[in-house]
Amino acid sequence: MTLDLNECFMKRRTTSRRRGNVLVLTAFLMTAMIALLAFAIDLGYAYTARTELQRAADAAAIAAAWDLIDKNGKPGTETVSGLTTTAKARASQFAALNMVCANAPALATNDVQVGYMANPSNPNDSLVTPPTGKLPNAVQVQVQKTADQNGAVPFFFAKVLGYTQSSMQAQATAAFVSSFSGFQMPKDGSNLNILPYALDEATWNNLTTAGTDNYSYNPDTKAVTSGSDGVKEVNLFPQGTGSPGNRGTVDIGSSNNSTADIARQITSGINASDMAHMGGSITFGADGTLHLNGDTGISAGVKDELTSIVGKTRFIPIFRSVVGPGNNADYTIVKWVGVRVLAVKLTGSASSKYVMVQPANVIAKGAIYSSGAPSTDYVFSAVWLVR
Repeated sequence: MTLDLNECFMKRRTTSRRRGNVLVLTAFLMTAMIALLAFAIDLGYAYTARTELQRAADAAAIAAAWDLIDKNGKPGTETVSGLTTTAKARASQFAALNMVCANAPALATNDVQVGYMANPSNPNDSLVTPPTGKLPNAVQVQVQKTADQNGAVPFFFAKVLGYTQSSMQAQATAAFVSSFSGFQMPKDGSNLNILPYALDEATWNNLTTAGTDNYSYNPDTKAVTSGSDGVKEVNLFPQGTGSPGNRGTVDIGSSNNSTADIARQITSGINASDMAHMGGSITFGADGTLHLNGDTGISAGVKDELTSIVGKTRFIPIFRSVVGPGNNADYTIVKWVGVRVLAVKLTGSASSKYVMVQPANVIAKGAIYSSGAPSTDYVFSAVWLVR
C-alpha cells in the first residue's frame, strides 16, 4: 500500500484544528461560567443588602410607632411636635441597630415621616403629615444606601462589566388605632384587662379642671407615692351614681357577679367564661352605646385585690346614665378609657373611701376596631406593620 503523505498531513492538521476549537470553546465556557458565578455572588450580596435594608426599615418604623404611645408618659400633655421628635429619634436609634452591609445605617431628615392614618387597616390609606387636629398614630421610615446616604451597595466581580455599585432603599410604615366598637377575647388566649367599675361621663370630662393631683407615679420604679406628677386623678368610688345601693360596679360576665368573681376580674381580667356570658363580645350598638347591669358596689371584700394592682393600668367603662337600684341598675356606657390605679381605701365611712385613678395609656388586646366607633381615651391597639 502506498502511503500518501499529503493525505496524512491534512488529517493531522484537521485533528489539530478540532483540538484547538475544543480548547477555545472550553475556555469560552469556563469564562462564561466564572462570569455567571461572579454575577451570582454579586446578585446574592445585593439581595442580602436589600433584605437587611427592609429589616432596618421595619424595626425602625415599629419602634418609632410604639413611642407614639407613651405608656409611662403624661397622658393629655402630648403634642404633635413632641411626639414627632421622640419618634424620629427612636427610628434613628433602631435603624442604626440593624446593620446593612456590615454598617449601621443613618437616616436623613426626610427619611422619617410621622403622621396620621384614618384607617391603617387599609394598606393604601394615606399618611397625613403633619396630622391636623389629631395626634399622630403612624410612622413611615425609609432606609437608603445611595451615593449620598450611607453609600451605595458595592459590586465585586461585576466591576469587569462596568457595574461598580447599586443604589437601594426600603420603606416601611407602622401604625396603631384607638377607635374601638368593643372587645372580644384576645387571640393569644390572654384575658381582657377591664376593671369592672364604671365612672360617670361628667366626672371624667371634668377631670382636667376638677381633678386632684395628690399622687405621683414613677415610671422607673413603678411605685406610687404622695405628691404631684402633673397628671390629675379622680376617685373611682363615686359618692353617688344616681342608682340607690350601687357604687359603679358593673357585671361583665354572669349576672350578679359575686365578690369572688369581681376579685378575680380585678387581678386577672375578664376571661373567656365571662365573655361567653356576654355573647362572646362587648360592643357598642348602632346608637353608640352599650348597656351593662350594675352590681352591689365596691366593697371592702376586694380591697386587697385593688391594692395589688396599684401602679398598674386597666381600662374602664364610662357611663352617661344609670337607671334602677342595686343589682337591677342599668348603665349606659358611651366610651372606654385607660387608667392607672394609684391608691385604695375601702374602710371607714362612705365619704372617706376612695379608689384613686389617673389617665394612662393602655394597650388593649382583643379590641374591635371601627373607624366610626365612639371615641376612646388612652386606649390603643398594638402597633403593626401597615405596609
